[in-house]
Amino acid sequence: MITIKEIAKELNMSTTTVSNVIHGKTKEVSPETIERVQEYLDKVGYVPNLNAQNLASDQSKIIGVVIKTREDHYMHILSEPFVSEILGGIEQVIREAGYYMMLYISDDIADILKKVAAWNTDGLLLFWMLDDDALRVYKRYRKPVVCVDTYISREVVKEFEDSFVNIGLEDEKGTYETVKYLISLGHERIGFLSDNHDGVDLQRFRGYRRALSEAGIEYSNKDFFELRSTKNEIHKSMAKLAEKAERYSAVICCSDVYASMLINACELRGVKVPEDLSVVGFDDTIPARLSRPAITTVHQDIEKRGKLAIKTLLKMIRGEKPKKSEIIFKTTLMKRDSVAERKK
Repeated sequence: MITIKEIAKELNMSTTTVSNVIHGKTKEVSPETIERVQEYLDKVGYVPNLNAQNLASDQSKIIGVVIKTREDHYMHILSEPFVSEILGGIEQVIREAGYYMMLYISDDIADILKKVAAWNTDGLLLFWMLDDDALRVYKRYRKPVVCVDTYISREVVKEFEDSFVNIGLEDEKGTYETVKYLISLGHERIGFLSDNHDGVDLQRFRGYRRALSEAGIEYSNKDFFELRSTKNEIHKSMAKLAEKAERYSAVICCSDVYASMLINACELRGVKVPEDLSVVGFDDTIPARLSRPAITTVHQDIEKRGKLAIKTLLKMIRGEKPKKSEIIFKTTLMKRDSVAERKK
């Protein structure tokens, strides 16, 4: 690759002038000189050496984004509407700030710890860390960290509040209010559909249980619809859950995708939604709006959450102390066509 020194020699200019044009510092450079340098750069196909620039500024200009998933969920994580929507918002802010995004997905926290310890990134965005995983990453990484949907005690987070922030959601409250709404319509046999008992879905399950308990409705383990979400099993598993759902009047699902799949599986069995079964989703992603019937769901501003997460991280990288160690986004119940009043 041709160097700035070689370009300057070829154009009979100082290396400072050429460097200023390349890096956009042209206040003291004449328009004629700028045009001449730019024409030559285009001619030789010059590309700035980003590594050299970053070394000079003591920054990599790279943001690491780590998604902690489960082994049975790994193959299709990026096809999930929630993930693609939140990553879209994150990438936009990173790009506009002049940074680059490095994405890593793993179901192994030991693997994640090894990777982040070796990365030359300016900050980390972590998704869905469980138990003490986020703190283990932070202790190994020791640079600014922002988490999305990580549940950890506030007392522990306080110890690291200068360099550790979690962007959460009213998961428990959102589901609690949704189940209360179903109960107000006369539903008592309400199932809960999820593919796990951890993290976000655990919080949503707790909201479901709280609403049932307050209404005096007894819960049974049979009311938990556990979906096998591997690529090879998901459709067969959903078909079995649709058969089980015939004994219920409503099912609340932990995602819009699962709600849409359940509606489809029920229709194939001749079970009409919402006439025979009311179905609720979570997130308010595209499947909720495109499904027929349109799905009643718990809305969250996914793109806004992603943008706030990365904006918070960029501020921390610049040395600003976060105002809060945890930011919780509100949820709203979107009432659409997949829920109906329970006929007596």
